[in-house]
Amino acid sequence: MTDPEVERDAAEAASAFSHPPVVPDTTAAYGEHPDQIVDFYAPRGERASGLPRSAPLVVVLHGGAWRAPYDRQHITPFVDFLARQGFAVANVEYRRGSSLPHQDAQGPVAGRWPETFDDVAAALDALPDLAADRLPEADPRRTVLTGHSAGGHLALWAAARHVLPYDSPARWRLSSAPLLRGVVALAPIADFTVAEELGVCGGASAQLLGGAAGFAERRPYADPAALLPTGIATAVVQGRSDIVVPEEVSEAYVAAAAHAGETVGLTLLDGVGHFPLIDPAADACAVVSEEIAQLAW
Repeated sequence: MTDPEVERDAAEAASAFSHPPVVPDTTAAYGEHPDQIVDFYAPRGERASGLPRSAPLVVVLHGGAWRAPYDRQHITPFVDFLARQGFAVANVEYRRGSSLPHQDAQGPVAGRWPETFDDVAAALDALPDLAADRLPEADPRRTVLTGHSAGGHLALWAAARHVLPYDSPARWRLSSAPLLRGVVALAPIADFTVAEELGVCGGASAQLLGGAAGFAERRPYADPAALLPTGIATAVVQGRSDIVVPEEVSEAYVAAAAHAGETVGLTLLDGVGHFPLIDPAADACAVVSEEIAQLAW
């Protein structure tokens, strides 16, 4: 990659992270671990009526390569942006990897097996009741999952729980498709094989699965590209200039879906890198909101 690409990525990241965190309207726990919590943001703006069950529920799964230093706080400006578009929003936290470097990892290790997946499954299962209690404006019948980067992977995985292998943990697998309007995955780590070939996030996909020894064995239970077709309306938004999760990863997932007989929408944004998708100051963020609205409303 060239220096201008690196400089552009750094500038985009600086813009995305320049917004102060936005405090939620309320928070609820879906388990006993400190990371098993969901922040709720009530809808506001022209579309928000304040009536019970009047607003679509957008469930957000943050990115950060499944690593502990990156929690849900960095995505709260994006969450607030969605709430200002009239959506009820749930910002899900989950257990991530260690904060300490691993001998085989560059920096903190990515994710925990199986806890990261345990948490996403448990959070999604608990959300209808939690939202009914904490965010009565939310209509769970109009739920859209979205996630950025590693969170995009988790959103795609959560929408595919009904097609997990039969020997998957019972707490993960659903007997029927989840009640979703759809998924909007933002620069997702959606094909682990391609991601590892490209060295995405320092080999985070393999770390999530427990390292090289567990990659082949665990990939069928965790890789969205191996969990198709889902029958869930799915759209991917990807910057063509993304050097963090290159467009080849999204294209591989869309191709895998097509091979499985399913159409996945792919919106490629010229001159856009990884972080504008969650930056309220960027035009790309408005594109993301519109993709969600097309499924939700």
